[in-house]
Amino acid sequence: MIKIIPAIDIIDGKCVRLTRGDYETRKIYDIDPQSAAKRYADIGIKRLHVVDLDGAKAGHLVNDTAIKAICSVAGSDIDLGGGIQSDADIRKAFTLGAKQIIAGSIAAWESAIVARWLVEYGADKIILGADFKHGKIAVSGWQESTGFDLMTYLDDYISRGIKTVISTDISRDGMLEGSAEKTYEMIKLRYPGLELIASGGISCMDDIKRLNDLNIDGVIVGKAIYEDKISLNEIKGFISSC
Repeated sequence: MIKIIPAIDIIDGKCVRLTRGDYETRKIYDIDPQSAAKRYADIGIKRLHVVDLDGAKAGHLVNDTAIKAICSVAGSDIDLGGGIQSDADIRKAFTLGAKQIIAGSIAAWESAIVARWLVEYGADKIILGADFKHGKIAVSGWQESTGFDLMTYLDDYISRGIKTVISTDISRDGMLEGSAEKTYEMIKLRYPGLELIASGGISCMDDIKRLNDLNIDGVIVGKAIYEDKISLNEIKGFISSC
């Protein structure tokens, strides 16, 4: 069964959501990051997706206090992205309590470093962030398009040993209009052994159920929860049925 992975995106230590990766569209929510993590843990969520959006822009981790507080919540495994660009950043991420880190921008521009991390830390600790817009990889908090073709990019990193990929269709992120099901289906058919986590556009439980029917391994859900399009009770019921 598909894993539901709530997103906690952080700016200035607060929970926020963006639309299509545009920082000017930020919406701040009242709940603080640690409280958000606790409420997810209380309904049986085992994994959270945390992004330091300030870090994504700055090129290094920024929201250390909020990240550490989230990671301190018992029962939650944290994958952390946003600004992990150096050996110092990856060491800090694991020291703060992250179980896995997401190699996003650095994977596009410094593939040799990511290849070394895969050897040093193991493929179970490194997730490839393969976020795309119109089929091309985008980085730096989605502010920059690389021109790299999504499927070619995946081919390269899977050959290097990557086992888990988080892939966001930026054009759908925050739009609550459904996910890029055809793209995820194509990726999963090409790499059936890959742990594929879909992200972007989830608007209701039916979106999640369709991805489950496609054998997608995980789905990141953010705005739909904050905007009460998907209730915590619905998520709890889905988890209980698995």
